[in-house]
Amino acid sequence: MRLPTKEFYFMKKLRVNTAGIDIGSKKIFLAVEGEPVRSFETFTEDFRHARDYLLSKGIETVAMEATGVYWVILYEMLEESGLDVWLVDGRQTKQVPGRKTDVKDCQWIQQLHSYGLLNRCFVPDEQVKEIRAYQRMREDHIRTAAMHVNHMQKALTEMNIRIKEVISQIHGASGIAIIKAILEGERNPEKLLSLCHKSIIEKKAHLVLKALEGHYTEAGLFALGQAYQAYLFYQQQISACDKKIQEAMEQANNYHQDKGIRDDIESAQGRKPVRHNKPQVDHLGGHLLKIFTGKDATNLPGITDYTWLQLYAETGSNLLKWCTEKHFTSWLGLSPGQHESGKKKNTRNKKYRPKAGQIFRQIAQSLIESKKIALGAFGRKLKAKRGAGIAVKATARKLAVLYWRLMVKGLDYTEKGIKDYEQKVNLQKERWLSKAAKEMGYQLVANQYVE
Repeated sequence: MRLPTKEFYFMKKLRVNTAGIDIGSKKIFLAVEGEPVRSFETFTEDFRHARDYLLSKGIETVAMEATGVYWVILYEMLEESGLDVWLVDGRQTKQVPGRKTDVKDCQWIQQLHSYGLLNRCFVPDEQVKEIRAYQRMREDHIRTAAMHVNHMQKALTEMNIRIKEVISQIHGASGIAIIKAILEGERNPEKLLSLCHKSIIEKKAHLVLKALEGHYTEAGLFALGQAYQAYLFYQQQISACDKKIQEAMEQANNYHQDKGIRDDIESAQGRKPVRHNKPQVDHLGGHLLKIFTGKDATNLPGITDYTWLQLYAETGSNLLKWCTEKHFTSWLGLSPGQHESGKKKNTRNKKYRPKAGQIFRQIAQSLIESKKIALGAFGRKLKAKRGAGIAVKATARKLAVLYWRLMVKGLDYTEKGIKDYEQKVNLQKERWLSKAAKEMGYQLVANQYVE
């Protein structure tokens, strides 16, 4: 075993009876201070033996790396046995060169943990973990379904059926109806046009008729049918995920047991519309309001019930786990980078982006396109100066701060619009000019127009 560096001899241990675990796909390695490293296989029976070994040695707290999904079951088994389990980011334990074996890794984790040099990762409770699993599966199905939409579009284009050029979404009601009829053998453009929505027939009938006059091929129809069936399959998978989210929400809120709770949830009206990929969950807004004790995240710009559900699945309902808004935005990967050494900046060190941070970034991108919201004006102003990447990150950080303040401190947000934001910016400019003029011995005079 490699001895610890000299600095450890001058540092005080913060924890006693500690253990470190290095987890792999086939084996786990356990390091207990003063004992030889033990290894166990990753079968459930071996996990129980590892748990019993730690308890027999009087271990009170354990640190383990967050390696893929290998840690999940072991973490739960150790936590249920009463141990204080710390899930840590693997990057925290790989700062010393030359220590790259499983045995040395678990010993190093144990040493760092005993001296209090590791930070605990966020692990959601069982309720949030279940909803997170369904929501992430749902997102995967949406991405895969989008891929098959592209396949349908490609198959149509290869037969020179130009639906995409005249209908905004070929997977909308009109597009799917046309594709289904084509696969069933219909080739008459007039009959295919009649399947479209009346607004399309009124405004684009002649274009749709031209677009539907294609050159059908056996291979093209086969590819179209494959993509269509795959798209329908993933729509069914998305619906199944929605049902599981519905059940989890109802169970979390005792929806079927308490009539008063059910009335409160169903009374939530006037929710923001969800434009894309809306989950088929009854009273989603009411369920979220009940979980968050009446604090409504949709009062914040850009957040709908769907994006709120996504954030809940990633961060849970108790944001006090991040003691300040700066801790929260840092965990999200939205804080400004601090990678300086001397006069040089390390721009290659890319910060990890959790899914919650990506959600805030996606909302920020849509806000920057908005012409009525103050945060959008802030983002556009920064985009003109520093570029799109920094603007999106800064806007996402502002939104994340508002979200944390709402959920932790209950601070309300009122959208005052772009004019109010521009007035504040002009006031700041005026103060800066006044200060600069005063320092240089000048005096600002308001511009007066003489007719």
